[in-house]
Amino acid sequence: MDDISQALPLVTRQRHRLDARRLRIAAAPLVAACSCATLLVAAALALLWVPSDADQGFSQRIFYLHVPIALTSYACFGAAAWKAFRLLATGDERRDLESYTAVHIGVIFGLLTLVTGSIWARISWGIWWSWSEDQLVLFLVIFLFYCAYFMLRFAVEPGTRRSRLSAVYALFGAVLVPVSFLAIRLAPRYIHPVVFTMSGPQMARSMLLVFCLSLAGLLGLAGSLYRTELGGRRIDRRLRELRSGS
Repeated sequence: MDDISQALPLVTRQRHRLDARRLRIAAAPLVAACSCATLLVAAALALLWVPSDADQGFSQRIFYLHVPIALTSYACFGAAAWKAFRLLATGDERRDLESYTAVHIGVIFGLLTLVTGSIWARISWGIWWSWSEDQLVLFLVIFLFYCAYFMLRFAVEPGTRRSRLSAVYALFGAVLVPVSFLAIRLAPRYIHPVVFTMSGPQMARSMLLVFCLSLAGLLGLAGSLYRTELGGRRIDRRLRELRSGS
């Protein structure tokens, strides 16, 4: 009886964790739908409602997509570093898959950042890319750095060694994120307008509202993609374990 009474709290906690995980997976489509709706509203407001920028005119409206996408990629890389730190600190192997998934989502949004940035450059400068701009090259370096993460990961056999190496790599990559963010503010040439200063947002309230809506929609979309992919990868890993066990 004592053994049963001691085992009951553990079973209850595991059941609660399983129920919470099922609830998060089931909520992912709803979050994705709400995020897409928010993005559509933000896009419509950006095109039809907010005033045009005094310097760049109508082309500045891509700001409401390009900058939130970049911030979302930073958030994903930061989440990957946090999961990697948790793995190294606690030895919980579950964090390995979580960190890997966050890096994957971050790379997708990083690619979108480069694409939207190139469109902005084409409209503003007449060229798709400029190698003389350190800020652009630095973000490209970060993107390629995280692309190399997958090369490192799949060059090592699955197991503890691979999870530790991947975690150290993801944790090291987090150093590049604030460097890229600060480069925009410290660069002698402001190819990216600095609209958030110590004095507050340097934009109209309508612009700030649309920017926040777009950022919220993209963060929600990234979160739902993360949950969906992570759930699928966990199922795939479990199936592989069952097959190898049989």
